[in-house]
Amino acid sequence: MKKASLDLHRRSDETEPVTRRDSLLAVLVAVLWGCNFVAIHLGLRDVPPFLFLAIRFVLVAFPLVLLVPRPKASWQAVVAVGVFMSLGQFGLLYLALAIGMPAGLASLVLQAQVVLTMVIASLALGERATRRQVGGALVGTAGLVTVAVGFGAGASIVPLLVTVGAALSWAVGNVVARAAKVESGLSLVVWSALVVPLPCLAVSLVVDGPAAIGAALAGFGWTALLSTLYTVVGASLVGYTIFNGLMARHPASSVVPYILLVPPVGMLTAWLALDEVPSLVEAVGGLVMLVGVAVAVTSARRPAVVAPAVTG
Repeated sequence: MKKASLDLHRRSDETEPVTRRDSLLAVLVAVLWGCNFVAIHLGLRDVPPFLFLAIRFVLVAFPLVLLVPRPKASWQAVVAVGVFMSLGQFGLLYLALAIGMPAGLASLVLQAQVVLTMVIASLALGERATRRQVGGALVGTAGLVTVAVGFGAGASIVPLLVTVGAALSWAVGNVVARAAKVESGLSLVVWSALVVPLPCLAVSLVVDGPAAIGAALAGFGWTALLSTLYTVVGASLVGYTIFNGLMARHPASSVVPYILLVPPVGMLTAWLALDEVPSLVEAVGGLVMLVGVAVAVTSARRPAVVAPAVTG
């Protein structure tokens, strides 16, 4: 379970300069992930969250798992990526959206995982954060607290806390994925997806019941189908494959700032498609949070191990 397992202390100092092509690819990922929140929200209107997630990751894994070689990492690392990046993060995100979390605000709150990634890396890897990173983390936390106050003033705060839980799970997955250093982003996406379907289906059977599952599958309409196709092809297979490839070639500080476009894209698409408009307090808190995250991830002296991903 030591060197053969997660290999958390593996470093990656050999990186390439970011080309214009890679910059455009990073922007594309931000757009794909930003729109993903609305796609999930629309699909959840007809399908229970854990059943919907199980369907998504069955299609992510099959039939590609029969064609794509297993990633060059220990099976413990692949399973851990699946548990934290996919099952934990998306399970909690789908649940949060299903119980009332606005799609646009969810795209913003998930940015808490950047700060959480730095904290977890410090504890797990012994990394020492710079003063700039600590300052950015504190500002980002203050912004998140402001968003929580604004959100809690008008609705139950439970969906927001569940979304923060999703960010925490994703942060753990970030540290594991970066340490695994898998060169093929597609292989990691496909094989780690195998972890998700059975647990999600089991939860859906317990929470929703066989009758509700049968009714949802029988009434699986065009909205749910298009939502599933977008989350499978656009967000998972295309988005994560590109992002994992970028993180394998470049330090996090060179890639993550581009992905900070996710919240603006997410909130814009939620406004256009769902007529979601954040309150003044939520908007101010969100802006403060993004400023803190931007300060933290653009530090020139950033360690090269952590890969804080910003996803949806």
